[in-house]
Parts: sequence; structure tokens; C-alpha cells
Amino acid sequence: MSTLGLPVSNIVNVQVVMSPVAAATRNFGSLLVLGDSSVIDTTERIRPYSTIAAVAADFGTSAPEYKAALLYFGQTPQPSSMYIGKWALAATSGVLHGGVLSAAQQALANFTGVTSGAFSVSINGVVQNIATVNLSAVTNLNGVASAVTAKLSGGATCVWNASLGRFDIISGTTGAASVVALATAPGSGTDLAILMLLETGQGATAVGGIVAESLATAVGVLDGMSNDWYGLTVASSTMPTSSDYLAAAAYIEAALTSRILGVTTQDSTTLNAAGTSDLAYQLKALGYKRTFIQYSSSNAYACASIFGRAFTVNFNGANTTLTIKFKIEPGVAAENLTAAQAAALQGKNCNVFIQYNNNTTIIQEGVMVNGYFFDEIHGTDWLQNDVQTAVYNLLYASATKIPQTDAGVNTILTTISDRLAQAVTNGLVAPGVWNAAGFGAISQGDTLSKGYYVYAPPVASQSQADRAARKAPVIQCAIKLAGAVHFVNCVINVNR
Repeated sequence: MSTLGLPVSNIVNVQVVMSPVAAATRNFGSLLVLGDSSVIDTTERIRPYSTIAAVAADFGTSAPEYKAALLYFGQTPQPSSMYIGKWALAATSGVLHGGVLSAAQQALANFTGVTSGAFSVSINGVVQNIATVNLSAVTNLNGVASAVTAKLSGGATCVWNASLGRFDIISGTTGAASVVALATAPGSGTDLAILMLLETGQGATAVGGIVAESLATAVGVLDGMSNDWYGLTVASSTMPTSSDYLAAAAYIEAALTSRILGVTTQDSTTLNAAGTSDLAYQLKALGYKRTFIQYSSSNAYACASIFGRAFTVNFNGANTTLTIKFKIEPGVAAENLTAAQAAALQGKNCNVFIQYNNNTTIIQEGVMVNGYFFDEIHGTDWLQNDVQTAVYNLLYASATKIPQTDAGVNTILTTISDRLAQAVTNGLVAPGVWNAAGFGAISQGDTLSKGYYVYAPPVASQSQADRAARKAPVIQCAIKLAGAVHFVNCVINVNR
């Protein structure tokens, strides 16, 4: 008979320590299209999509959200993801979303045997006792919903949502008092609600109605819900007013999480250089760097195409960054403008997809409303988050600690330098002359041979308060943006 014996760990003790999973960087390649269609409710608020087919399945092909998504996914190369969000442009109705029915639960035979279906449901605080629902003659699940609707009162309706595989009961009123509670079993008759998955424990959810909200309020709600989207544009049944856009732009500019708002204007007064009432002029006057505007006489969602092209950039690749100028917009008709009209748009920092007399069409100029280039904001937003995440992961994943010494600070500088080197690799940053005030070992007029310079003063120079608070010395970085050539002047000297 064998014995367990002494543990080997008394002599050789081996332990496995798994390092923590590092924090991920943000996604700088996803657009949020904000619309008012009833497909998404005010509890779900935001839904991801990776193909135009998936958008069409939920929204159909006539919804504004679909039309914007069509331009976004229509770019070449194609972006990989987007989101559609809910804006309560008008007050919404309370709704009871039933649980998702499996293929077996959707079988019509489950319902056609019901000749006296019943259940109870509270709508706007009033219990409605549904009874004597005869489904023996229905030919599809839409017919089931119609039979239930016929028994509801107060304008409430029942619909079958084929794309999501569920029944919905919708209140006939709107606003904060509009509520549909979970259904309950009837006192007599066949429990129809249990077949429709409308009861507790079946995955059903009740969503209360809300009052109409401003565009800025909706943006604020979605800003607080998710960091997964970076770009934002609106595609709704009634497009926002100038004041709506101005308020939303102000929010995006001030928000803690970096994002970009895209606006399409069809106001022809934008083409008048002397005009001061158009949205492009007003946005430029406010000097926002996180909003861009495009003029398009033919398409109310044209700016979604700019997002689609920009969001194909993979910042972890080599030579992947781009400028928006010279790109095309599939699905958007190019504008045929006079030189004066084009100059008016340029003067208002308003982008346009325009026809040239050599049979080419391009986007110009690819700028934000304050004149900064789109690719500069997009790229530096990525760089800020990439450096921030890398330094956080250095501190987070360290098995011991990063000492508050010059050697420890150098570890941080090395981490930052590694990410700045990637900015050189992807084409955002390049060697060049530093034309700003100097710091550390760099002076104005010096050449950044790597395209960047990273500096931290000695730990010994810290104040005692900062030392006691375990702060690193202030780290300063200099980067030289690679820029892009937008204009060329060439002089050809001819000699006989």
C-alpha cells in the first residue's frame, strides 16, 4: 500500500503567477449614427453593426439611419464597425418587449390551437384583462399580434418584431407616464402571454416612455453609456436645427471623452461668402476643433462618407494614416460650383465633395470648423489615448512597482517613446524642425531627428510635496506632425 509521502514543495516550490490582462486602447474607428426610429428604445439606446445588411434587417432601406450607414459602409476600403443610437426627438411610448422566441416557440401550431386566449397587462397604470382571443384562423405571427391588438384599449397595440423574434406591446400614449408592465396569467382561459414570452422570468423587459429630449441631451446620455464610438452624426426623420447642432457641438467640445461631430448642411446660403446666418459660419466663429461640416446639395447624410474613409485607418500599422482631401464619396453626387462658391466654402472651413474640370471629384479641404485638419485631430486623439493606456499598463502590470527614481522615470519615458515611435511608423509623426519654445535639451529651431523628443527633469528636482504624493516629474513630449501635401506650386523655366 502506497503512502502520500511528503510534499515535493518542501524542497522545490514552484508557483505560477499570471500577469493581469492589460487595459485596451479605445476604438478610434467607429461612427455613431443618432436617429429617432423606433427600432432601438431609450433603455437599449445604442446597438452595434458590422455590415449594411444587418442595418437593413433592423431598419429597412428607407430609414434615415440606413441611408447614413449606406454611405459609411460604402467607402473603399470599408470600415469594420458602427453604432446606431436612439434620439427621443419626440416623446416616446412605454413598451413591453417580450422575450426572444426560439424557432420552436415561433411555430404557428403553438398559437392556432388557442381559441380562448387571455392574459392581464397594466398599461399606463390601468390593468387590461385580455380575453377570448381566438387564434385558430391566423396564418402568421403578425396575425397573432393583430388579434391581441383588437382586444387592447386606449390605443395600445401589439406587434410582431420578426427581425428580433419577439412580440411588443406598445402604449397608446407618450411621455414619462406611458408605461406597459409585464403581463400576468389570466384568471381563466388559455394563458396567451406565456406563449408570447411576456411574463416574468421569460426575458421580457418593460421600457418606460420619456418626454422629448434635445439633441445635446441625447448625445450626453450616449456619451455616458459607451466609450466604443468616436465619430457622431445625425440621421433622423426631422433633421436638427442649427441651434440643435450648436448645442451638440458645444457638448462634444467640452466632453471628457474625445469624440468628433460631423454635420451635413444643405443650406445654399453657405455658398455666399458674405452670408453670416448659415451654420458653417456660426460654427467657424465658435472655433470648435471637434466638429466638421460638409455642404451637400444632394445628400443630407454626406458627412457619414468622410467618417467611413477616415475610420479605415489602423494606427498600429505602417504608413496607414491619411488626409481627407482628395478622397471620394461613393453614393454622393459631387457639387459643380463656381470658383467664388468654392472659395466661400473654404473661407467658412466647410468641406465639400466637388467636381474639377479634369473629370475628377474630390473632398476638399478635410478640415474641422476651426481650420485644423481632420487627420490631425483624429491622429492626436489616438496618440493621446495610446500613450495614456501604455503608461497605465506599465504601472498596472508591474509585478512590484515603478520606483520613484530617475531609473523608474526612465522606464516611463521608454514606454512613451515606444508609442511615439509607432506614430512615426504609421505616418502621423515625422522628423522635422521644432518651431516652438524649447524644453530639456531641445531648443526652438532644433531638428527632431526621430520626429519626437521625450523629457523629464531629475527626480531630485521635485518638491517634497510631489515626492510625498508619489508623483512622477512632469513629462514633456515634442512631436512633429508629418502633415500632408494639399497644394503644389511649380514653376517651369523655359530657355531657347
